[in-house]
Amino acid sequence: MYSFALYLYALAVIIVSPFHKKARLMVKGQWNTFRILRKKIRKGERYVWFHAASLGEFEQGRPLMERLRREHPEYKILLTFFSPSGYEVRKNYEGADVVCYLPFDTPGNVRSFLRLAHPCMAFFIKYEFWKNYLHACRRRGIPVYSVSSIFRENQVFFRWYGRAAYGDVLHCVTHFFVQNDFSRDLLARKGITNATVVGDTRFDRVLDISRQAKELPLVETFRKGARAVQVAGSSWQPDEDLLIPYFNSHPDLKLILAPHVVNEEHLREIEGKLERPFVRYTQATVENVASADCLIVDCYGLLSSIYRYGQMAYVGGGFGVGIHNVPEAAVYGIPVVIGPNNQKFREAQDLLREGGCLEVSDAEGYRHVMDRLLSDADFLAERGRIAGEYIAKNAGAADAVFAAVEF
Repeated sequence: MYSFALYLYALAVIIVSPFHKKARLMVKGQWNTFRILRKKIRKGERYVWFHAASLGEFEQGRPLMERLRREHPEYKILLTFFSPSGYEVRKNYEGADVVCYLPFDTPGNVRSFLRLAHPCMAFFIKYEFWKNYLHACRRRGIPVYSVSSIFRENQVFFRWYGRAAYGDVLHCVTHFFVQNDFSRDLLARKGITNATVVGDTRFDRVLDISRQAKELPLVETFRKGARAVQVAGSSWQPDEDLLIPYFNSHPDLKLILAPHVVNEEHLREIEGKLERPFVRYTQATVENVASADCLIVDCYGLLSSIYRYGQMAYVGGGFGVGIHNVPEAAVYGIPVVIGPNNQKFREAQDLLREGGCLEVSDAEGYRHVMDRLLSDADFLAERGRIAGEYIAKNAGAADAVFAAVEF
């Protein structure tokens, strides 16, 4: 039944691919997978396989890949993605020897993939539990480790309708390195005791990023003389409807705005709402950025370094499908403001309880929080201290994984 459903899903993706860019990239990428493996996999080498659904899971697996590269250069690294949003961004990642899509989890694809790749071990990041791949790995004696995994009671493994058909897939995993005690306890209720609570490798990654943060002279020039700078990352239109009116009416606040969607239409929409001087990052010069009050980051790859230039951060997505990367901002020891859709994000929930994150649900709530941050230096400093210390104390998951796995 599971494999039949996969065939139907694959067929649906193929049918819509002429009309849907993401589906088209997925189909084309999966067709190329076996060609890539035949061309790049070297016989006689030992490959460690890392699988990430998308870009976020890649970032969680990255500390492990980079440490493996440093400490065990005798291994080669095979990195697979399921989503185009991960593969298309990281297909040239230099930390892996082979990067490709993971073909749909059908029996034929599984046999072909494992025959060509012949990994000696596999790391599946967070939510990835492909039934046929995992069963095939167990039959072939390939150890599989689930890293930064997190479980909830409403997942199919623990529901009455999924226990018989899908629950056994968890028994194919050699060891679970889970994020919290609740996940370990849920697994134990199913008789699975090969689980260790290590936390989330994302904390290791954001610490690495902060240590390697880029110096950005234009941003440094922009913030000179400002009483306070707010960095708003991965913003969507509902976020900007809170951020921009407040910014317009507070001349003592400078704003660095990095929208999640960077296209001309959205950029012009943002600029139409601004009532104070602004400049796009790609058009900034030492002269015009110094006179701007809002810096619009109209390119990718800089946000994780830009957060270090702010006294406070806003992480977008909380008025839509869910907030983006809170640790990426909190690592710099600044308070983080977020929208209400944050329940599925452990680090946001933890920081809300501890005080490093501040939740807003409307314009009035946002005004109240920002007024407090701008007027109370002690409150600002204390919220930031909590955020930074939370990241530091939760790092170390990669160390725990490496101590437990025999390479």
